[in-house]
Amino acid sequence: MSNTSKITFIKQATKLSDKYINNCIELIKSGGTIPFLARYRKDATGGMDEVEIEAIQNQLVVWNKLQERKKSIQKNLKEQNVLTEGLNTKITECTNLIALEDLFLPFKKKTKTNATVALEAGLKPIAVAIMKETDSSPNQFAKKFISKQFPTEQEVLLGAIDIAADWINNNEWIRNRLRRIFENKALVSSKVVKGKEVEAEKFSDFFDFDESVTRIKPHRFMALRRGKNLDLLNIGISPKKAESIEVIENTLIKGNTEYTALLKKAIIKAYSKQLKPALEREVFNNLSEKSDRLAVSIFRKNLEQLLMTAPLRNKKILAIDPGFKSGCKLVCLDSNGMLKHNETIYPHAPQHDSGALNKINTLVRSYKIEAIAIGNGTASRETEQLIKKIRFDRDIQVFVVSEAGASVYSASRVARAEFPNYDVTVRGAVSIGRRLLDPLSELVKIEPKAIGVGQYQHDIPPAQLDSGLTRSIEYCVNKVGVDLNTSSSHLLTYVSGIGPKIAESIVLERSENGAFSSKEDLLKVNGLGKKAYEQCAGFVRVADAKNPLDNSAIHPESYPVVQLISKKLKLSIHELVGNKEVLESIDPKEFVSEKTGLETVTFVLAELEKPNRDPRKMAKVFEFRKDLKTINNLQVGDIVPGIISNITGFGAFVDIGIKENGLIHLSEMADAFVSDPNEIVSLNQTVEAKVKSIDLERKRIALSLKGVSQI
Repeated sequence: MSNTSKITFIKQATKLSDKYINNCIELIKSGGTIPFLARYRKDATGGMDEVEIEAIQNQLVVWNKLQERKKSIQKNLKEQNVLTEGLNTKITECTNLIALEDLFLPFKKKTKTNATVALEAGLKPIAVAIMKETDSSPNQFAKKFISKQFPTEQEVLLGAIDIAADWINNNEWIRNRLRRIFENKALVSSKVVKGKEVEAEKFSDFFDFDESVTRIKPHRFMALRRGKNLDLLNIGISPKKAESIEVIENTLIKGNTEYTALLKKAIIKAYSKQLKPALEREVFNNLSEKSDRLAVSIFRKNLEQLLMTAPLRNKKILAIDPGFKSGCKLVCLDSNGMLKHNETIYPHAPQHDSGALNKINTLVRSYKIEAIAIGNGTASRETEQLIKKIRFDRDIQVFVVSEAGASVYSASRVARAEFPNYDVTVRGAVSIGRRLLDPLSELVKIEPKAIGVGQYQHDIPPAQLDSGLTRSIEYCVNKVGVDLNTSSSHLLTYVSGIGPKIAESIVLERSENGAFSSKEDLLKVNGLGKKAYEQCAGFVRVADAKNPLDNSAIHPESYPVVQLISKKLKLSIHELVGNKEVLESIDPKEFVSEKTGLETVTFVLAELEKPNRDPRKMAKVFEFRKDLKTINNLQVGDIVPGIISNITGFGAFVDIGIKENGLIHLSEMADAFVSDPNEIVSLNQTVEAKVKSIDLERKRIALSLKGVSQI
């Protein structure tokens, strides 16, 4: 099909401009990455962001798959010698995979069925008579077709009914009409598998459940699907049978003969044995795809918010992985996150080492510690309280840091390569400290699924989840930018245009030949060609470079624009950088040219004003309620401070400093209607919430933001 058809197809799904869709497709074909196009090809894309460009790329994949399937079907039909001009036109113009398969269905080579056996036995004329509702005796006509395979009139007629049912199943109009009924009027129902009531206890809400297919929430459907996959629930999806049968009968039945009764039997058989199961699977798959997409989207939003957590830059950190019997693992890190010291202390029961607090004070003085990071696992609150009793010789900020995934990192290949001479406990403590220092650089080393910020993540197709999460990591890494001389190969991997092999080559070049002095030095790296350089150069930084632009997000291809501005204003580039007053007086239109559009010039001026700005905020100290130790300390009506620890489609979980997290349901986030929790809260956000209810038996805490002033 034409390029116009492709653009129209993508436009219908994305609602974006034809012109910019076409430009975007060409840029993607030429090897442009999404972060690169979003930041450095704004003039060509009309200023599209990563989400919009990704939508175009995703629809391009769908379009290409559709075209491949069309070619495969057309080839098959040609081989069968049934590809008419009209059928070929329908296939060519088809823009929907389901509709395409409906066109192909009558011509699909089938495995041996009752219908194919009946056709081979020559019963087609009787099936035709059934469909036409011929005004004659079916039994008399059937006598002509009695054979060894079909020895009686009754068996002949049953064979003809099988053929007619198959034709009804292949009827494109009937399928489409029933599809609309299934999509709009079906009920999703579930029953517990008999004899598994105890095993399925956690699915008790779905033991006898039904809900309209148009109203069922994705998270509820995913729970049903999980129960089904565990063989604990039986799920059905169908509208009222009578309505579906009536639609088919109104389409096919025109008379009232003896054959009409046989046609009604064929209709019931077609619906019950073929149409209903097929459409049920189709709706189930559609609900699955919708739920999976939303679950991936929620996971990605959560991951992006976590990766963009405020760092505590350039501070010397004492990190503590707390514990009772096994002790607290201490590590001292310098301002670059390098390990300087490690040991274990035993301040809690059963040891109660009286010298433990003095040891911490000594380490703080010796390593000039500026902040303390405490993991939020076992003994976290007790350790935090002990730390706050120590009188340090300086102001020390104390932070509680999420440990999620730290154990996964500590046993990983990355951690072993970083710390080959230390055990997993030391590596885990280092990870806690580095998460405070620079969350992005540390968290990219951990499998995202191990961080625990998703919803039904184990039920989502792994390839779909991995692809989405990888993109989110790439967006965050490129949004922040990376230091070319200090970043790990793992962090560099996610920079636009680089990938694992080139990242390792960059680190090797750095170790063998010393620090990079400019962005252009990247071209010396083995395997990094001009295209990779084009894609990555804007996202890397070289601190203390001779050219200050090398420590900014300005792409080297735009350096001539800066030089032109510098020349016109008679100021050096060093004098331009950060000169807000001068830069705000510049009209960007003056520097627009054939090569450089207005969007690019505007971006360059903004970067010159605040070079190498970090889009993340600075970390802030937070304290849980001191008297809150267990769920038993809570009372309905209490106002408790907390940190948003996970966001789902139905609400947000809040860490309030005890073992159990509280849940703010979607309906309790605001007085007005809220469709997406991300409209109200974000991951790691601190909130004040009111305790709405407490279920001690199930260890559940319901919270509300309604009527509560926020910090």
